[in-house]
Amino acid sequence: MPGTPAISQTAVTTEPDLNPKPKKKICCACPETRKLRDECIIEHGESACTKWIEAHKQCLRAEGFNVQ
Repeated sequence: MPGTPAISQTAVTTEPDLNPKPKKKICCACPETRKLRDECIIEHGESACTKWIEAHKQCLRAEGFNVQ
């Protein structure tokens, strides 16, 4: 119809998001692994706790955080 604005359509994709946004704040994510990591570091020092540090990083990555 003349005088009516054209309606543009946007494509809707159903592809999975390869980099999902975190659903929580980083401070609230992975409390179990964070607790184990922190207790180990306090008792034994950081160098003795790489197992727990890496486990916590993996958990954070699974929650959608970009952890180095």
